[in-house]
Amino acid sequence: MALFKFFKSLFSRGKKKKPAKRRHSAKKKIKRIKRKISHAAKKKPQKKFPRKQTKRSKKNKPQGKKKIVKKAALRNIKPSEKEIGVITHYFDKISVGIIKLKEPLAISELIHIKGNSTDFTQVISSMQHNHKDITFAEKGLEIGIKVNKPARENDIVYRVI
Repeated sequence: MALFKFFKSLFSRGKKKKPAKRRHSAKKKIKRIKRKISHAAKKKPQKKFPRKQTKRSKKNKPQGKKKIVKKAALRNIKPSEKEIGVITHYFDKISVGIIKLKEPLAISELIHIKGNSTDFTQVISSMQHNHKDITFAEKGLEIGIKVNKPARENDIVYRVI
């Protein structure tokens, strides 16, 4: 091995080739910076001196919270909803849901779509029946509505009152 290095040094012209410097493109630099920022954001700041947890006696516990929770549970905060139909099909590329109506429905009404994995509310912006725009749909029609989020078959559609 030493003999090989000796002959190599004899026949080289004296200049050693330096390895080419790697130049990163602007996109790669931005990706690298974003990665560093996201890693820094994921890390939670650590407390320098954690607090010692002390046991409170029953006398020091606040009593007002229990009453507030009971009052909130008794009130019906959610708006009332009425079932108006079921989604029979969903076209994901154009984000349109086909609804079989059990009750009449009109444009600009607030609906709530609820299923196993879906749960959202939206205002009806467009509605079609047989590829024609309509403003009011009667009971029993199958209509297509533009949906803001993905829906699935057998999701229930409610009217928010």
